[in-house]
Amino acid sequence: MAEQKKLLRALAGETQDVPPIWMMRQAGRYLPEYRATRAQAGDFLSLCYNPELAAEVTLQPIRRYGFDAAILFADILLIPQALGADLWFVTGEGPRLSTITTEADFAKLGPVTDIHETLNPIYETVKILAGALPKETTLIGFAGAPWTVATYMIAGRGTPDQAPAHALRQENTPLFEALLARITEATIDYLSKQIEAGAEVVKIFDSWAGSLKGDDFRKYALQPCLQITAALKERHPGIPVIGFPREAGENYLGFAKETGIDCLALDNSVDPVWAAQHLQVDGCVQGNLASRHMVTGGQDLVDETRAIVKAFKNGPHIFNLGHGITPDADPDNVQLMIDTLRGG
Repeated sequence: MAEQKKLLRALAGETQDVPPIWMMRQAGRYLPEYRATRAQAGDFLSLCYNPELAAEVTLQPIRRYGFDAAILFADILLIPQALGADLWFVTGEGPRLSTITTEADFAKLGPVTDIHETLNPIYETVKILAGALPKETTLIGFAGAPWTVATYMIAGRGTPDQAPAHALRQENTPLFEALLARITEATIDYLSKQIEAGAEVVKIFDSWAGSLKGDDFRKYALQPCLQITAALKERHPGIPVIGFPREAGENYLGFAKETGIDCLALDNSVDPVWAAQHLQVDGCVQGNLASRHMVTGGQDLVDETRAIVKAFKNGPHIFNLGHGITPDADPDNVQLMIDTLRGG
């Protein structure tokens, strides 16, 4: 039953002796079975758009570790592609996109109503997973937050400081805001379709939220998250939303209350004791073990896992990393983290 799933209980505000656990990027290159399936698919995007293989890599970490949740295998840049941007991946370097820096570029994007033709395989993956996951495992859908997605669409690639997006925001605010509005609308429809296909929770990843300061954070990180959350809750009452404004710093304060999200995911720069006092009072928090422990392991991993659980033990908590697991992680260290958490 859904109400017995540990992750959904945490999202509903329940404090549990052993918190539910999953990892961002838990289906990934650190697992040999993932590498084999990706090789079978041919390339990363082919894997994303192959429902059977995407479902397979989503299930792999569940079979291996028994996580309390599975997160759909996809990518935050599928929405730009569905809107009409060119998208490809360069081995060892990451994604590349056609850029949106002028009104003419923006005019080439298609309407939101057309995105599902491209994204239908993703919804099919969700349907497969909804039927294939163990009864106790929660299925999480996701999308990138508008600001983070926009930074890639404007620069055509990932950047260390999101400078091209900040420049467009300053030099052509109407164009920048029009792009964000288009992404926001598409994200609502995309996540809504994931929920209709069987996602029980959705997560909004704002990986570059930390580069927005002051009023810009409110306008371009907080407000879009609020808009997406409100629209989803109107369409799908009872579906929880997790928000992750990574490296938001003091802007984490009040973010959950103001946006209406059910859980606030924390990066590993946030002190858990401080977060328990200032953020967990607003509801469920998720996090926030540093990803490096999945590489280095040892007693430091055990001690830090225990410290995070202890800090958050008086409120609803989902144990996770503070960012995605990295390709150089040791699968045995993931098991050590789980054993430490569950008392094995």
